[in-house]
Amino acid sequence: MRTTVDLSPGLMQAAKLAAAARGISLKELFAKALAREVGASPSPSVGRVSFPLVGTADSGPLRNITNADIADAFDADDVERYGR
Repeated sequence: MRTTVDLSPGLMQAAKLAAAARGISLKELFAKALAREVGASPSPSVGRVSFPLVGTADSGPLRNITNADIADAFDADDVERYGR
């Protein structure tokens, strides 16, 4: 649902900085803050992801994925899905 809210320029700037620091959208920041204030759970959202998506130094060895690896994965997926 869309709504309009009047915020002071300083509060809006602080909200933008907080959202950027957390790596989330301003919409998501507002939804989380409002949900926390009224004691509801925010609706699920996809949100942003952090790179690298495939492993980190803490989760084990990293793998250098090439374009050929990606093409092979797409080809294997096509064979699995469509039998081609």
